[in-house]
Amino acid sequence: MSTLKVNAVTDASGGNTATINSMTPTADSLQGFRNRIINGDMRIDQRNAGASVTPTNAGYTLDRWFFSLSQASKLTAQQDAGAVTPPTGFNDYLGVTSSSAYTVGATELFLLRQAIEGFNTADLGWGTANAKTVTLSFWVRSSLTGAFGGSIFNSAADRFYPYSYTISSANTWEQKSITIAGDTTGTWLVTNGIGVNVSFSLGTGSTRSGTAGSWGSTTFWSSTGATSVVGTNGATFYITGVQFEVGSVATPFERRDYGRELQLCLRYYQNSFNVGNQPGVSTSTSDAIHLLSWGDGNCSGFPFQVPMRAAPTVTLRAQGSTTAGQVGSGGTDRSASATNIGAKQVGFITVTSGTANTYTRFTWEAASEL
Repeated sequence: MSTLKVNAVTDASGGNTATINSMTPTADSLQGFRNRIINGDMRIDQRNAGASVTPTNAGYTLDRWFFSLSQASKLTAQQDAGAVTPPTGFNDYLGVTSSSAYTVGATELFLLRQAIEGFNTADLGWGTANAKTVTLSFWVRSSLTGAFGGSIFNSAADRFYPYSYTISSANTWEQKSITIAGDTTGTWLVTNGIGVNVSFSLGTGSTRSGTAGSWGSTTFWSSTGATSVVGTNGATFYITGVQFEVGSVATPFERRDYGRELQLCLRYYQNSFNVGNQPGVSTSTSDAIHLLSWGDGNCSGFPFQVPMRAAPTVTLRAQGSTTAGQVGSGGTDRSASATNIGAKQVGFITVTSGTANTYTRFTWEAASEL
């Protein structure tokens, strides 16, 4: 049998060339998971189904993306806010709009964040002499121009790498890339806790901003002199194509198929609602599940769609209701709670004065975020 040996493959049009290092996958390649960011192209929005929200501190918008906010009501967030055309190759983005002209206090912060699970960053070797270099890349568009910032930090928030990038043209998509030498000190979790935090500053106080480009123990959420999005009423900040990968070069965005990306999201959050129906808002009867109650009016639980990161917090609502902490039993909405909860299932539904031998009808949400 003949053997074909090549170092690179170029497509017929002469456009893209792929270099072949080895036919054996390595830890660095992590085929199918080169990008450690989940939902980096902002396709999946289980919680809000595309609706605009005013996030609170630690509040999630699109799947895996949440905010750290010193003050509430200073911004809104929405999938595809403003209905602008995304960068070529993308269909969606996360849009942030400032709700006032707020002067950020010296210690305050307004961050868009994703926490990457330690299992998914364990191979980086951060905190050791073998720490690997990584590259953060993304597409960004803002009504403001100038220097912008963010930071990379660990679970204990005692190791920080503030970074800086420049938006040159207002209301224009621009691709950015930041290469970061791995941290050789500090504690970086390699289990199901937070491995690495990736954050984008929308406004950070002066004492929480530092010189970009190096690791340190001082709490710096952003780079010195970065633009404050929340400082201008109506200012916009749109982002998509976020990628965090091993290496010193930003490679093309890794686009996983929708089903696989959704499954990655389900590890942290899932619900019983149909796609396009917003939990806590939708009253569609098709969102609910029906379980037969026992003689005491309680009923068995249900399995999750995929195993979750850890035992989640579960929210129940009666079929067609937006009120949390209830199920429908015997035609009446009754107080109820999920118990015996594990990473794979809810074991039991306890219903206050439930009706025996009838169907218990309810919707559910399960959150096991980092």
